[in-house]
Amino acid sequence: MRHGAASGTRPGATPRREPVPAPSEEPEEEAATCPEDWPARPDPILAMNRMGSFDWDLDSGRMHMDRQALAVFGLRPERFDDMATTASAQMPRAERDRMAALVKDAITAGHETYAGYFRIRRADDSLRWTHTQGYIRRDAGGRARRIFGIVRDATQELSDTTARREQASELRRRTTVVERTTAALAAARTVADVLDVLREQDGLVRLGADSLVVGLLEQGRIRLVPDGPTGGVIDAGRHTRLDDPYPMADVVRTMRPVYLEDAESFAAAYPELWKQIAHLRPGAAAYLPLVAQGSPIGSLGLFYGGTHHFAPEERNVLVALGSSLAQSLQRAMLYEQEKDLAQGLQQAMLPRTIPDVPGAEVAVRYRAASAGRDVGGDWYDLVPLPGGRTGAVIGDVQGHDTHAAAVMGQLRIALRAYAAEGHPPATVMARTSLFLDELDTDRFATCLYAEADLSTGVLQLVRAGHLDPFLMAPDGSARRVPVPGGLPLGLSSQFGALDYPVSTLELDPGATLLLCTDGLVEVPGADLDDGFAKLATQLRTGPRDLRLLADLLTTAVERRGGEDDVAVLLLRRRATVGAPLYGGRLQQHVAPGDPRDLAEARRMIRSAVRSWGAGSRSDDIELATDELVVNALTHTEGPALVTLRVLTGAVRRLRVEVEDSSSALPRRREADAEGQSGRGLMLVDLLADAWGVEARGAGKCVWCEFEVHRPGEEVAGPGPAG
Repeated sequence: MRHGAASGTRPGATPRREPVPAPSEEPEEEAATCPEDWPARPDPILAMNRMGSFDWDLDSGRMHMDRQALAVFGLRPERFDDMATTASAQMPRAERDRMAALVKDAITAGHETYAGYFRIRRADDSLRWTHTQGYIRRDAGGRARRIFGIVRDATQELSDTTARREQASELRRRTTVVERTTAALAAARTVADVLDVLREQDGLVRLGADSLVVGLLEQGRIRLVPDGPTGGVIDAGRHTRLDDPYPMADVVRTMRPVYLEDAESFAAAYPELWKQIAHLRPGAAAYLPLVAQGSPIGSLGLFYGGTHHFAPEERNVLVALGSSLAQSLQRAMLYEQEKDLAQGLQQAMLPRTIPDVPGAEVAVRYRAASAGRDVGGDWYDLVPLPGGRTGAVIGDVQGHDTHAAAVMGQLRIALRAYAAEGHPPATVMARTSLFLDELDTDRFATCLYAEADLSTGVLQLVRAGHLDPFLMAPDGSARRVPVPGGLPLGLSSQFGALDYPVSTLELDPGATLLLCTDGLVEVPGADLDDGFAKLATQLRTGPRDLRLLADLLTTAVERRGGEDDVAVLLLRRRATVGAPLYGGRLQQHVAPGDPRDLAEARRMIRSAVRSWGAGSRSDDIELATDELVVNALTHTEGPALVTLRVLTGAVRRLRVEVEDSSSALPRRREADAEGQSGRGLMLVDLLADAWGVEARGAGKCVWCEFEVHRPGEEVAGPGPAG
């Protein structure tokens, strides 16, 4: 019954195959619209009033039909290719066009259901009446995606006007139950969701049953999941073996339904079970096989308080619903298996533990997407670095599937390795981008990497297409910090844009850095700035405890039904009591001929010396360090490595070291006549309390030291040159 106009066929979808016109279509210039066109000779075989279910994917054109539905259409299971066009080929052209218009009108008008009578051509070339009801499922944008429903043989029903009137009310009730239950089952994702559908007021119990039980076939046994009044027929958690003399086992073994219309029939057919449940005074029961793709997956049992006659029409309805239930359960079980596999992969890829960071509090959270397989490419990491520094990472690989999780795991390990080797932040990001580009994948990733020296509070950040970080001050105020960035990982390598800018921030004692993925702030249909504003409010008004704050942020996403993964990393620098923290160490590489590296080094030096409490000596330290760095870059061909550290002892000193690869030792000399050189070491000698030169392997290190004091202490002037 595939009709391009009705289903919204897109380019690339399975093309429709036109059915071959049947020879007897010529007198049918107009489609029959009323029961007066019923066939005069009702087929006694069709009088059984067969009913079956179908599941129609409008995008692909594939239609799954159970055996009962195939029988209505006169199709053999082995000859049906699961295509809607094959089913519609059984209809005369006029009927096919009328049905297409009916479905199209329902979709265009936004209806949830449609129903109608139409004729099909049987193998003996006779026309027989059928009736179909469909439930239209749409996506979030309102586009029709799937149709679930039932189809039944209506020849006998329409062969007698009086019978048709008497059956109309009951058929409407039964088909309404079928429609609602089938539609609800189509939306169920897990086994628990499927069972919830059956427990609801509009579920199978509306057919007159007092309680029900679902038996799921697991490792050669049937696990029973009952529902109904307390003290019902079946105890929860019970298992039945396949060789037990019970109806549930018989139905699973034979794949045929069992109907027990009264207590006497029940006791005669299953005396062993009757002995166990006779005190409960059970009445009638119906046991239906749950069969998916030709294999049993369980059974459904319905229980009635007294005698109950199962008419052929009711049996057809129950079998059709059992088929729909089986399909839903199979999808749910496959989904749960894939979900378990995906979540196991996700957990294996994320850090199992977060290391303790001296001088800091840390909280991390990951929340899977509410759609898809509950797995994605978001990740966080905390990396111990040389010199007591810490690397904080947040990232997001494109996609929400197991492939995204696998790529995420490889990226996380690669970035962690580059950072642990001691590379500068920009180099870490560039190498990670090259790594992703070399993987056999078409995915890209966004990332934010922060290198923190918690003794000084200096943060160096590199951003690759990711969200800006948030900074929460000790007083609770919060703001988004704009950070210049480059292209996402993978793309920057493809476009040759691997020069990532490095930003330097100061993290005051008691301040908190927040790194997150876009699932925390993005809301479908809302502006991103609104999400940032809401996040700032949550940080400002939320609890001070980092773990509670992290819980609050992720719980808020769950309440609003966020459809994306969320990863959160909170890093707080512990507040100090009394004097500023001493004893830190900070390093910065400076490449020759790169003014940006030199500017970043100057910003790092300025932030460090002020954070370390250098007070009035800050300007002297910055100027002397700048002279040593410029000297190294001017008189050598390689890069310079700047190291700042605080030496504790009787007198606190800040030591600056500038290393280069040249073994030639510098010497102090008078400035030349032009005044262009010779002033660097003279200036260092005047500003520093001590300075000197040390051999370092094949190169050297020029160092200088400055006395620094606690606020309020007297500061001595420059001492003699060392």
